[in-house]
Amino acid sequence: MTEHVEKFRRIHSTPAYQLVAEAIEHRILTGDIRPGEPIGTEAELVKQFGVNRSTVREGIRLLEHDGIIQRQSNRRLAVSLPHYERLASRTTRAMVLHEVTFRELYEAAMALQLATIEGAAQRATAAMIAELEENVARTARVLGDPGAVAELDTEFHALIGKASGNRVLQLAREPSDLLVYPTTKLILDKVPEGPARLLHAHRMLLEAIRRRDVEAGRLWARRHLNDWRKGFERAGQDLDRPIDSPYLGAAPTSSS
Repeated sequence: MTEHVEKFRRIHSTPAYQLVAEAIEHRILTGDIRPGEPIGTEAELVKQFGVNRSTVREGIRLLEHDGIIQRQSNRRLAVSLPHYERLASRTTRAMVLHEVTFRELYEAAMALQLATIEGAAQRATAAMIAELEENVARTARVLGDPGAVAELDTEFHALIGKASGNRVLQLAREPSDLLVYPTTKLILDKVPEGPARLLHAHRMLLEAIRRRDVEAGRLWARRHLNDWRKGFERAGQDLDRPIDSPYLGAAPTSSS
């Protein structure tokens, strides 16, 4: 007797509050409602959607959690720019679920860092260079603390992304940075010369930006990332092992 195998799963209807959130988010993402523009009050949304107040409230709560809307002082709701870390953490979770490897992370970081250092060398302002200088000075003071050095490394590269003047690159590198931090800390914990080598590379990258030297910037970005890869191997790690949840457990709660 042939065993019957079900080919389809039971259909579950989408909760009404989620449909409310998706409808509002769609209007925002398509540009129909711009950042800073109001979307109304809860009472107005209840009337427009034809649902009860608790349904609207739950839908709004989802969007507030993602940083897409905010409540103004007059209780009206308005569109806001989502926080980078909230966008990044969602994509980072997807990377973990897809079992991306360190090798994939390294290759993506190489492409992004070469692009951002090039932009930074061309467009960094005096204020941005001062921020980088201050980061390097703080790194030099905490070389004995691998966790602090790893956090400052994350900040340093975020500052380079900002200095590039390209917001697409800046947003693109945020998700992978949450995975770069714990791998860097792992290396610094296990490779004694790691912190000093990282600091030297940062100084060279900063000098390239100061001199507007794109080629030197690209050269040191490559050296820095190759050092990161070699350090990962020296720490006894497999380049093709999935980046899994234990790494994320070491990640900082926010980035610059």
